Amino acid sequence: MNEKPTPDVTVIVGAYEAMPYLIRCLESVETQTIGADRIEIVAVDDGSTDGTGEYLEEFAARSAVPTRVVRQANSGGPSGPRNVGLGLARGRYVFFLDADDYFGDEALERMVEMADRARTDVVLGKVVGVNRGAPQSMWTATKDRVNVYNSKVIYTLSAQKLFRRELLERLGLRFDEELKTGEDALFTMEVYLRGAGISVISNYTCYHLVGRDDGKHVTKSGTYMWRFDSMRAMMALIHRLEPAGPKRDFLMVRPFTVGMLQQFGPVFLRDSEEVRRHKMELAAPLMETYWSDGVARLIKVAERLRLAAVARDRSDVLADQLTYVRAKSVPDVVRSRKGDKLFLAYPHFRDRSSGLSDSDFEVTVPDWHDGKRIEKPKAVARRMSLSRRVARRMRRDVRRWKSRLSAK
Repeated sequence: MNEKPTPDVTVIVGAYEAMPYLIRCLESVETQTIGADRIEIVAVDDGSTDGTGEYLEEFAARSAVPTRVVRQANSGGPSGPRNVGLGLARGRYVFFLDADDYFGDEALERMVEMADRARTDVVLGKVVGVNRGAPQSMWTATKDRVNVYNSKVIYTLSAQKLFRRELLERLGLRFDEELKTGEDALFTMEVYLRGAGISVISNYTCYHLVGRDDGKHVTKSGTYMWRFDSMRAMMALIHRLEPAGPKRDFLMVRPFTVGMLQQFGPVFLRDSEEVRRHKMELAAPLMETYWSDGVARLIKVAERLRLAAVARDRSDVLADQLTYVRAKSVPDVVRSRKGDKLFLAYPHFRDRSSGLSDSDFEVTVPDWHDGKRIEKPKAVARRMSLSRRVARRMRRDVRRWKSRLSAK
């Protein structure tokens, strides 16, 4: 008896209460230009009651795309269905397709061709939002091979990517079913850091990220405690996989600015005193363990000040910063006596009782002030130094020219 040929891609669809979005989702798999003989679907109905499971079985019975359907009790999140699907996958690659979303027709063909040619372990196909926002900064150019340090891929950690299954199996990678949110970010970050390269396709829309009309999209749900659980897991992962140094500092910027800041943004002013205290308590061990000067200096001043206030357990100082920014106030720019440093004088600048230091207010990365870009002080210093050298050279040349004229 002949074994079935290994498909190029296993499309894993975890579905919960997915009707009617599931119809277009599965149609987009059927119309893939790569061909039905090169793909398979593993669909997991996670305890739906709206006909999702029945539709999956009907689709499997009639579709030219080999489809396996698993129906199970509700697991409470996307990790369980994805792990079940991954355990049944046979493809050289896997793609986690959310049941609300859909592919561009050439998506899988383009991504498989890219992965095979570039020999990378993960491929990002351009994502656009439908009735919702979508990440944009990483789609500036199509690149055969990038990494987390020379690109913006760290700002898209969702699971909707093409992954080489051999790597996932070799590393024993699965989604963390204990996390209620952020499980896809943890999974993808580990692939980024332990895989053999990342490819980016920006010249074709591979994936349509759909905002549900009923507002039930999973990323909109959750509590702040789940967010802290997610941050804690991400920070621990980065520290485990990346040795101390500039690269680790660079990676740590992500969970602090896309995670921690959201808990201590404008919403903090609307939180009850009880919630404020609880958030500060949850943040305290993370700030003590992972916040450092190396990370802080990679973050813009306004954001850094909020995190510095959290690190010093000063919710009052944090509230002052948030109120100041909400009022669209513009801080003064203060230059050090030597002229080699710039500071943005937000509230509590040089107020020692606040617990903040001058370094918290220092411009260390390109920043914005009153709508204008402020350059890195070192870059400014180099430019000033160059200007002074040019001026000295010109004065020297003029003196020589005058000297030669006098000699004549």
